[in-house]
Amino acid sequence: MKLKNIDLVANRIKEAIEREEQIILFGDSDMDGVSATVIAKEAISNAAFFLNKKLHISAYFPDRKKEGYGFNENVLDYIIKKYPSKALVITLDCGITNFEEIKKARKKGFEVIIIDHHQPVVDGLPEADIIVDPKQEGDDYPFKDFSNAGLSFKLAEELLGERMPSLLKESLLELTAMATIADMMPEKDENIDYIYQGLSKIENSQRPILKAFFTIFNPEEFNSKKDIIYKINSCFNVANIDSDHVSFLYYVLTETDVEAAKEYAKELLEESNRRHLEIYALFDDAKNVIDSKIGNRIIFEGSPNWSIEYLGAVASKLTLLYNKPVFIYQRYDDFSRGTVRLPKKYDAVKAMESCKQLLKTFGGHPPAAGFTVINSNLDKFKSALIAYFNKVDSE
Repeated sequence: MKLKNIDLVANRIKEAIEREEQIILFGDSDMDGVSATVIAKEAISNAAFFLNKKLHISAYFPDRKKEGYGFNENVLDYIIKKYPSKALVITLDCGITNFEEIKKARKKGFEVIIIDHHQPVVDGLPEADIIVDPKQEGDDYPFKDFSNAGLSFKLAEELLGERMPSLLKESLLELTAMATIADMMPEKDENIDYIYQGLSKIENSQRPILKAFFTIFNPEEFNSKKDIIYKINSCFNVANIDSDHVSFLYYVLTETDVEAAKEYAKELLEESNRRHLEIYALFDDAKNVIDSKIGNRIIFEGSPNWSIEYLGAVASKLTLLYNKPVFIYQRYDDFSRGTVRLPKKYDAVKAMESCKQLLKTFGGHPPAAGFTVINSNLDKFKSALIAYFNKVDSE
């Protein structure tokens, strides 16, 4: 059995390669989104090699600090200006809730394929040309909880089949395993296979940046290989996007020069240490605010000084500490952009669907999601969430 539409996507990509069309990969800028984009890029590049065709492919990512998550209008406008002629756009780790952006892209002449693992909203699906999402209605594939890197690996298998070189397969599985762990996907069924296969030889990886980290880290200082992966993933948790909307992590993961990769690894390790200090400082600040408001049904707080870059890690810590739904946000002049983490019994997507009219954008997974809201709606949003959770608890 195959994921719904995965064969259609592979065939359309092969057609684009044959016609030497422009292919645009648009990935979310976290570890899973960037890894999914790298996997797709390398698989498509190999397919073009086998077809003996010149490949026209580019990758872009949103700046979460300035633009928020996913396939947002700011980056879409950048792509429209850069590619006035028709191109094939493939979204990775985003797109399933971007109704207006997908509609605008297609109106401008772009063909859009969505490859996303997030939960579709109750309103249905965006009007994309092809959608791959195991959670969409009508997909009978038995396993639903892939990372988006896992979906990209499925695409790579569909594109290349038995022609996939063994070294490429090992390398793509390494990224799939790391992204599955980083995105905290359930470690069961096929995810277990990906993690086992991806980590089995990773200390001897052919990818220069991974080779560099295994040179820097002393395995004896870690309890297991998986602990080393957690450490590397924390170093990869960078949100830097350049003016051309290309992720620094994308450069790092695709770097082919070993010496350059070593310098990247040192830089990332220093940045990771700095990030941890920032996260703990923000966590303490948030905890002081929360502790001054005893008895709140949910944690719903924000500040102009709380960087969206760190809110995911802080929200996870707050959820574990208080065992409450956590909605924290960075407040800008006119709107706020936030992160959601919930205890296991709740669903973040359903919670925000219940008051979606108050939000500019939202999306994610049941335990972890994000949102953008106009500041004039903040109090209404909070009240609606409290009403939703009270109703869920009374059922």
